[in-house]
Amino acid sequence: MTYCLGICVKDGMLFASDSRTNAGVDYVTSYSKMHVFNPAPDRLFVILSAGNLATTQEIINIIQRDIDYPSGVDSLLSARYLFEAADYVGRVSQQVQQQHNSALQQAGVSGEVSLIIGGQIQGQPHGLMLIYPQGNHIEASKSTPYLQIGETKYGKPVLDRVLSHDLPLNDCARLALVSLSSTTMSNITVGPPYELSLYRTDEFQLASRCKFEEQGDYLIELQQAWTNGLIQSFSNLPRFEWESTEYQAALELNQIENPASIENID
Repeated sequence: MTYCLGICVKDGMLFASDSRTNAGVDYVTSYSKMHVFNPAPDRLFVILSAGNLATTQEIINIIQRDIDYPSGVDSLLSARYLFEAADYVGRVSQQVQQQHNSALQQAGVSGEVSLIIGGQIQGQPHGLMLIYPQGNHIEASKSTPYLQIGETKYGKPVLDRVLSHDLPLNDCARLALVSLSSTTMSNITVGPPYELSLYRTDEFQLASRCKFEEQGDYLIELQQAWTNGLIQSFSNLPRFEWESTEYQAALELNQIENPASIENID
């Protein structure tokens, strides 16, 4: 399984992915699921991938080939808008999946791939799109400034509580690592190293790209700080009425007719 996350906010974009790839519990390896394309000075794209690894690699190779050897067909080099780039990547994905679909079905293997593409073309706003295995896509928005693929459910709650379109990019980076870490805690098929890339609007190159190892000092410190913060927040939750000393004293004096003032479920 995989977990990849793209965040699109006012100041730019943040891309995050784990690197764990498994074909059963006895065969676990690491592959990068983050692919960066800078085909010209006026454009930059980042593609995150989840799904069949062989299908993904073929898709990425074709995208790079079409950049290296332009032949008048669509490519990331010829796209004028981000949605055109997403359409192109979706078509490549569909072609590769259909090419191997029959053989994979006979083997009982899924060849499906989900992709997130984010980037910017000069003169256009930066943006983020999720490309489904069927080739169509949706776009992130101000009200929903993130997209996920792979094992999404465990890392989603923290995004819904914290993320907004105005959140600074450095905070988005920390939030993405927390989301990845939360997923790893609940699903063994997702794990470090984590990759993180940060893009600032109108720069057309990555401001930062880094990798966080499982035993790296920063990742350990961040995970411990988040855990400690959750424990502290939990301890600060409002007390129940029946926990107060005043309530207990009144209860002992038989001054309370309905203990705890809660509905009796029985």
